[in-house]
Amino acid sequence: MISSLASVHPKAKIGNNVTIEPFAMIYADVVIGDNCWIGSNVVIFDGARIGNDCKFFPGAVISAVPQDLKYNGEPTTTEIGNGNIIRECVTINKGTVASGKTVIGDKNLLMAYVHVAHDCFIGNHCILANGVTLAGHIEIEDHAIIGGLSAIHQFVRIGKHVMISGGSLVRKDVPPFTKCAHEPLSYVGVNAVGLRRRGYTNDQINVVQSIYRLLFVQNHSVKKGVEEIEAGIEATTERDEVLSFISKSQRGLMKGYVKEEEE
Repeated sequence: MISSLASVHPKAKIGNNVTIEPFAMIYADVVIGDNCWIGSNVVIFDGARIGNDCKFFPGAVISAVPQDLKYNGEPTTTEIGNGNIIRECVTINKGTVASGKTVIGDKNLLMAYVHVAHDCFIGNHCILANGVTLAGHIEIEDHAIIGGLSAIHQFVRIGKHVMISGGSLVRKDVPPFTKCAHEPLSYVGVNAVGLRRRGYTNDQINVVQSIYRLLFVQNHSVKKGVEEIEAGIEATTERDEVLSFISKSQRGLMKGYVKEEEE
């Protein structure tokens, strides 16, 4: 059902069973899949490609031009998958010539006032709590949870199954399966609860804990820690995922474990 008070360009491609509430605005070069709900005062600009079963709450602005002075109006897109929940006043900018698109996968929850800048790539089943801010060119892998009011520096990578404490300033890459907090952002353990909820066994979690004990707890350099992981821990999917993530890091990793001083 499309409200007579909504503004939907006749060239926009709207799927089946889509609800568009009063005062929403849909531009011409937009594709919206089936069973979506577009709340009041949502604006969806040119270049949006939206899957099925998504919900956009009032005030969200999707596929706006990048906040990048190098952007010269080239045609780019914002690609949003299936089953996403985009809460009030979320802003998602489309890509630049760097990658041509901003991408959000399936079944993510972006809470109120989240900002996703140009050329970001978010995987599946991620949760970005209220007020999380992503600069450009950030990559977030599946099942990551980022606490409210966190700010992520451009070009940072966040691995799968990561949990980041609220209010964090994330300037360095955060490897998979970890929890992090403090300022500067530091390793505080393995996200064991999250891993168990997603079907990881105790043996798999123990391997991950052994990896990060060598990398972050025993005060090795990253290079030395990687050497000890490769030499001392049998190859598993989890080990290889961690080593692959580290090998691709451009900004370097967050700090290792820092013991809090007793008062």
